[in-house]
Amino acid sequence: MPRQREEGNVGTEHGRWGEDVASEFLRIHGYEIVERNARPCRRDRRIEIDIVAYDRMYDVMVFVEVKQHSERSDRARRLWSVDRRKLDLLRRACRAWLRNERWQGGYRFDVIEVYGAPRSSGAPEIDHIPNVRLFVKGEKFVDWAA
Repeated sequence: MPRQREEGNVGTEHGRWGEDVASEFLRIHGYEIVERNARPCRRDRRIEIDIVAYDRMYDVMVFVEVKQHSERSDRARRLWSVDRRKLDLLRRACRAWLRNERWQGGYRFDVIEVYGAPRSSGAPEIDHIPNVRLFVKGEKFVDWAA
């Protein structure tokens, strides 16, 4: 049975704060937040998509993984914690969401890294990394480089 995080856990608090910051960032930039903390895999409830958002400008659904770091460092660098295992889990979750919602349009995967902490004096720094290669060629995927 998977271990549940305690409500008072600092990591949980920081993660939730990072997702709030990322959601607000997306809203300000014209995205519509469709769902947060989506768990589309009925058989494996541990798999979660942090944010599902709709990008009106490009008419695509965007799956967003949020990474929160207290500060910038060599240990907290771009995409450091999104390893192959995490990518595989995210790919499964995104495919399940697309199937469950019967979404027929384009989609992409983004990562938002939030540097800062709740109740800190400075504003958080945000890195939005769009179009991270998560899906294999041949899927209905928006390729910004093409």
